[in-house]
Parts: sequence; structure tokens; C-alpha cells
Amino acid sequence: MQFRDLGAQYQALKSDIDAGIQEVIESSAFILGKPVAELENKLAAYVGRKHCIACGNGTDALQLALMVWGIGPGDAVFTSDFTYFASAGTASILGATPVLVDIDLATFNLSPEALETAIQRVLREGKLNPKVIVPVDLFGQPADYEKILLIAEKYGLKVLEDGAQGFGGNIQGKRVGSFGDISTTSFFPAKPLGCYGDGGAVFTDSDEEDARLRSLRAQGKSPTDKYDNREIGMNSRLDTLQAAILLPKFKAFAEYELEAVNKAAMWYTERLKNNVVTPVVLDGFYSSWAQYTILLENQKERDKVQKTLKERGIPSMIYYPRGLHQQEAYRWMGLSDKDYPNTIEATKRVLSLPMHPYLTEDVVEEISACVLEAIKR
Repeated sequence: MQFRDLGAQYQALKSDIDAGIQEVIESSAFILGKPVAELENKLAAYVGRKHCIACGNGTDALQLALMVWGIGPGDAVFTSDFTYFASAGTASILGATPVLVDIDLATFNLSPEALETAIQRVLREGKLNPKVIVPVDLFGQPADYEKILLIAEKYGLKVLEDGAQGFGGNIQGKRVGSFGDISTTSFFPAKPLGCYGDGGAVFTDSDEEDARLRSLRAQGKSPTDKYDNREIGMNSRLDTLQAAILLPKFKAFAEYELEAVNKAAMWYTERLKNNVVTPVVLDGFYSSWAQYTILLENQKERDKVQKTLKERGIPSMIYYPRGLHQQEAYRWMGLSDKDYPNTIEATKRVLSLPMHPYLTEDVVEEISACVLEAIKR
């Protein structure tokens, strides 16, 4: 059994994926070939943004956005404490200071209340300039943008939406990738829309930002002369092979995969809801289910369930075993676990179960039965 069965997906899409790869090889246009522009146009239309700029990976997408805004030393970038390192690490790369914010335990997303408290604290201390909020659409569900955008407007902050795990999710029909001043996503293979390597994208409605992002992803080159570099940029282009792979995968994602993962999540919830804390999807929200993450009673029970699953050949993952404030790279901040009670609680109790569009109800039944058996031992 696979945690995310990319093999099953490939078999379903094999002819189209193979044909796309062969066309690229025959064209020899391996860098910024026609499939890249085609993919950018389709993704922009799907998300509802004017521009999509494909790049090397989701981490670069975040960094490119921060670079466009000139974020650097002395700037505060607010993001979730319970997320993948890139959400904060990209600020650090540019010399800015990430300000880590606790989560809402029900959704695992950044807590708007904790966010405002953090902003007010930074303002009182007067050492950093609050500049950007990086909400993360964790596990497939959009962050609480109704509240976050009001907070951003109140304090004059930019919003950089980290939609790496949330592509395809929406709030009242407004899709992930459309909420931030700039938004990003990742095409890492295990993401809701993944390629066969690394890849990412940036979304914006600004013509000026679009031009700069395209320049910055190519070493800061002039739009008219590739050997006239106007500023210091990056080497971060989505290669044509990955774009050719993503085109049929995106078609399947939009046509049936997104619906399929929501059906699989429903099967899980029906079977588990009376015995574990199942994922909460807020009213009016729609998740793309990057993960199906349950909360067990405590760490002992979580570890027992994971051990039982492993014995039965069922993979599971702990996303995440520690908060960002607990990681070695940020030990220098001297942050206390007491300031992140929900993050700490989540790290002890979360367990993510296999989730992908090709799960059958029988397999969900098998996994759920194993979880319930472990709990009752």
C-alpha cells in the first residue's frame, strides 16, 4: 500500500503523460518550452489570477515573492509555527526575521487571534518592521482569509499565500492561489497537483510583479536582453518536461481527482468520527486533502496506532513532529513551548493516513478498521 499512490495515477494517465514527454524530447525545447506557457495560462485561469509564473519549486516561489517586495533585514514575516520549514526559511534566506505564530488546533491553520497578538507584540518591541503575513493552506484547507485579510489591512501588511498543500481548495468558490497579494504553490510529487520532480508557481494580478518575477526567476535578466541582468535574481525555471507531465495531471485533477479525494475523506470520516478527532472543514470551505490528518487522544495512543498500521503494511506519517520554533535553525530565538500550546498539542497527537484520488472504499475500510482496532486494544 502506498501513502500517496503515484503509480496508480501514472497508470491512469500513462498514455497522455508518455506522449507529452516524447513531444518535449523530440522538440528539444527543454527549458521554457511551449508546455510551460500553456501550463501557466491554464493554472492562472483555474485559480482566477491574471498571471502565473512557473518556477523551480515551491520554496523558490515563496522567495521570489518576497524578493519582489524587497523583504530583507529588519523586516518581520509572520507565518505558522506548524508547517514545513520553507514557509519561514525563505524569509530567513533574505535576512528577514520570521515571527512564528500558533495555530488553531481544529484546522491546523494559522490562528488569526494569535497572529494579531504577534503583530502587536512586534510593534511594541519596536525592533522589527512588520511587513508580510504568510498564511499556509495546510493539509488542503485554505487558511481563514476573511480574518487574516482584515488583520493585514489593519496593520498595512502584505499577504503571501503559501498554497503548496492547498491547490484546488476554495472558500465559497474562490480558489486557493487567489487570496494573497501574491500566492504560491508547489508541484512536489506528493502535493495535490504534483510533477515528477521539483516545481512551483507564483500567482499575481500585477503586470509589474509578473514582469519582475519572470526576470528574477532567470537571474534578474532584462526582458529584452538575456545578457543584461538588471538585478540579482535566481535560477528557478520549471523545466519543459515537468510542464508536459503536469498538463495531463492538471486535467485529471480538475475533472475528477479533486472530487475523488473528497469522497475518500468522507469515507474516512464516516468510519472514524466517533473514535478519533477527524479533520474539520469549516463551513463554506472546500479542501483538496493534501493529507487526511486525525488527532489521537495523546502521544502514546498515536504511537500505538502508527505501530499497528506499520505491522499491517499500512503507511502513515506524522506531519509535523515538531514546531518550527523547536527546530535547530531557530533555537537562537529562544522561543518557549508555552507560547505555542496548540502546535505542541498537534505534534504529539497528529497522524496522517494514506490519501490520494485512487483510494477505494475497501482500502479506506481496511485502514480505518486497523486504526479502530489499535485504539481498542
